[in-house]
Amino acid sequence: MHVSDRQDTAERLLASAARKSYDPLIEVDWDAPIPADRYGMTPEWCSLYGTELWDTMTEEQRVTLTKHEAASIAGTGIWFELILMQMLVRDIYFHDPATPHVQFALTEIGDECRHSTMFARSAQRFGIPSYRPKWWIRQAARAFKATATGSLAYGGTLFAEEILDMMQRDFMRDERVQPVTRTVSKIHVLEESRHIKYAREETIRRIRSASWFARARVRLALGVIAYFIVTSLVNPQVYSAAGLDVDAAKRAAKANRHYHDKIREGCAKTVEFLDEVGLIGGPSRLLLERAHIV
Repeated sequence: MHVSDRQDTAERLLASAARKSYDPLIEVDWDAPIPADRYGMTPEWCSLYGTELWDTMTEEQRVTLTKHEAASIAGTGIWFELILMQMLVRDIYFHDPATPHVQFALTEIGDECRHSTMFARSAQRFGIPSYRPKWWIRQAARAFKATATGSLAYGGTLFAEEILDMMQRDFMRDERVQPVTRTVSKIHVLEESRHIKYAREETIRRIRSASWFARARVRLALGVIAYFIVTSLVNPQVYSAAGLDVDAAKRAAKANRHYHDKIREGCAKTVEFLDEVGLIGGPSRLLLERAHIV
């Protein structure tokens, strides 16, 4: 991808941002009632959907669980968006701010700030505490966010953004889902499509001239990143909030083939793209299999 192509893409994305950007503090009706019979997210995306345990749960428990899982997914999204914002700032630090490429990066950082606030407020509106990945995962991620560059940074971003995009496309169309979740999902999907385009093109550009060793290193790191993103989506405490035995629920989710299929579905576009550019394979594939990404 030539420099002119990079700037042309950025100009188109900037134009899209000018046409379709949203302020969630205004666009979301945060004072709207929370219907007692609406799910927090599309139930088919719930980690227990399709299990015997799900069949024994009351409808109230199912609604509660989907609210808490939606909040947990949002919490993981906030965690990675904070990482992404830091990587973007570091990536453009030496670049010319007069270029469309840098200006779109700054635009994306602004989008991600609003998205993180929106996700946090949606959980707050449901009266749910902040769910985040485990402490040691957040600590270990400090090294990644401080050093990741190029295809590693942008490729890792795709794993977080595209699975959430796939989920939320279902959430926003599902009339069984809470209105707040549907509006939040719609805003995120519309704005995130630009970020995904940007990340894909930067991944291609950065990996094109990489050596065999560099590609192997990125493949391994991407496998680790993807594993922890996907396995952090559901905090085990969501099961306790729904009145379930946490250990029993964890076992049911771990063996749930339906949920594994949904994860593969959500990651399919990312895996296909990264495979095409040579960033899937080697030892990291074992981690991807273990997380049911492939």
